[in-house]
Amino acid sequence: MKRNGSVPRVRVSADGAGVVSHAGLGMLREMAEYTGLVGALNGALADTYRGAWVHAPGRVLTDVAVAVADGADAITGIEVLGDREGVFGPVASMPTAWRVLDRVDADHLSAVRAARAAARAKAWAAGAGPDLSGELAIDFDATITIAHSEKENAAATWKRTFGFHPLLAFLDRPEIAGGEALAGLLRKGNAGSNTAADHVTVLAQALAALPEQARPRPGDPHGPRVLARSDSAGATHAFALACRDAGVGFSFGFPVDFRVQDIVDVIPEHCWHPAIETDGDLRDGAWVAEVTDNVDLSAWPTGSRLILRKERPHPGAQLTFTDADGMRVTAFLTDTAPGVVAGQVAGLELRHRQHARVEDRIRQAKATGLRNLPCRAWNENAAWLEVVLIATDLIAWTKLIAFTDNPTLAKCEIAAFRYRILHVAARITHGARQTRLHIDKTWAWATAIAAAWDRIRTAFG
Repeated sequence: MKRNGSVPRVRVSADGAGVVSHAGLGMLREMAEYTGLVGALNGALADTYRGAWVHAPGRVLTDVAVAVADGADAITGIEVLGDREGVFGPVASMPTAWRVLDRVDADHLSAVRAARAAARAKAWAAGAGPDLSGELAIDFDATITIAHSEKENAAATWKRTFGFHPLLAFLDRPEIAGGEALAGLLRKGNAGSNTAADHVTVLAQALAALPEQARPRPGDPHGPRVLARSDSAGATHAFALACRDAGVGFSFGFPVDFRVQDIVDVIPEHCWHPAIETDGDLRDGAWVAEVTDNVDLSAWPTGSRLILRKERPHPGAQLTFTDADGMRVTAFLTDTAPGVVAGQVAGLELRHRQHARVEDRIRQAKATGLRNLPCRAWNENAAWLEVVLIATDLIAWTKLIAFTDNPTLAKCEIAAFRYRILHVAARITHGARQTRLHIDKTWAWATAIAAAWDRIRTAFG
């Protein structure tokens, strides 16, 4: 068949030299080094070795996280770094990486979390931190991770699948896509969605993951303000009391039961106030009302408030028995006092509605190693979950420090970030006792990548 000539035929050979792809991963590896994460993990896992190590465990664990950030969904993904020693230096083999994961048992998991917290403090000090004069929102949510093979403690889930049901906590960072992953608890597949003890455990882990200056100080009205947000799965008395004891405010989805349904039918029309959007404009077809005095909330912490929201369902939505007069009715419980949040009741509803961003955080985490727990042993999969959290944080800190002036790159999701930044091709040259990495100048984001690298190095001095 004769070619039509629309696609040029180039000669292909496997003899290139000094050329690498995935060069942008070097930024994440440097981030792990500059934040002290590598050194802190070395200290956390040092006692798991009997003698001197060939590959430091902190470097191995962070290299696995970098590979996960690059798209790997199994330990074999570390080989993508091993093929680029000219940029990354010596990289451990897959068996070595597996052995390091296996060493992270229950006794060392807390030390790994402490190492992550120390790295977060350095990253925030270098410019990745939020404005502590405002309110920090920690979003809690659980997700299903399906197991496609025999794995320890995998079980049937409430969705009639088989696998695990980890509970996660993300710090809401709306200026970037992905947020910061504060904590995660690996759970059996049959773990309940509203298990209060698990929420309390993850709350303690999330607060410990914050730098000291960002943690709430119970009883101190001038301390940092931290809010715990969840859907109705987190609306338990034990979790609410744990938040109160820790000095954390809460905003929980509340089930629309018969008590709430009876109230909706008798609320005067003038008591419904228009809902608002993030920019302050009114939200079309949505209204909010406070019904704290109409429901017995004595079992909840003092100051708890119940707020309802009704909205016209989007076209094609199926109504449920809790809907009233064609309106979708939802509710949430908060202990935020009047006047603290701008916009009064509508402002509180907007703040709670923003909890929905956690779905995007989880979706991106699943695209960054969470979709598959690749190991058979429970402790290895628990360590893998920490690797996923590390990968999420390295990406978040890189965006917050290096791409603050480029919202398009800062807010792009992980697939686009890989394509534009992490997977970039470059050429390596050596001269004057230096190794140079030349980003392809025809790449649309070449200048942004080079500037980002400089910002990271400048930020950490």
